[in-house]
Amino acid sequence: MRGWVSAAAACVLASCVPPRGSGVVNAASSAPTAMTANTLAVNDLLEVRVYQETDLSGVYRVSPTGNVDFPLCGKVQVADKTASGAAEAITDCLKGGYVRRPQVTVLVKEFNSKKVFVFGEVSKPGSFTWEDGMTIVHAISQAGGLLRTASKNNVNVTRVVNGREEKLPVKMEDIVIGREKNVALRPGDIIFVPESFL
Repeated sequence: MRGWVSAAAACVLASCVPPRGSGVVNAASSAPTAMTANTLAVNDLLEVRVYQETDLSGVYRVSPTGNVDFPLCGKVQVADKTASGAAEAITDCLKGGYVRRPQVTVLVKEFNSKKVFVFGEVSKPGSFTWEDGMTIVHAISQAGGLLRTASKNNVNVTRVVNGREEKLPVKMEDIVIGREKNVALRPGDIIFVPESFL
């Protein structure tokens, strides 16, 4: 048994990743979110192309209110839409007498809203793009795995829930050996792995 536990702990250190969706739980005080990896949100950078309308084509950033300020249309709501949904919203606006048969394409240049942050005792701390079904094990694996100095059962996830910041304790070693379920992450989550002083 002790050898199996050591092998499992080595797996996290070596960035082994279990299949997504297997034994994953949403962290305790978090409500489910409708956000997916391909929906737009604040700070995302979009390239809008309107066929044969170079004056309307350009790069736009999603504002804190979830809009892009688009020529002729004013504020167009794009938050929580996919790129094709944003293209439809802009097309509908332009159809209102501004452009005859508009053909609009929206490309996402940067998903700035969809990041998770991993700091502390990991090999490569930093920000990583959030994906559908992303878990804490996946995020720590992307950060190069835990260092030997990591306090594996004292990891914290900081997340904003209903406008309030909450800290969620996570026992990584227990997740790896199967005692705890993996924790699903949300965009904006901050994972901190403290140093072990033993």
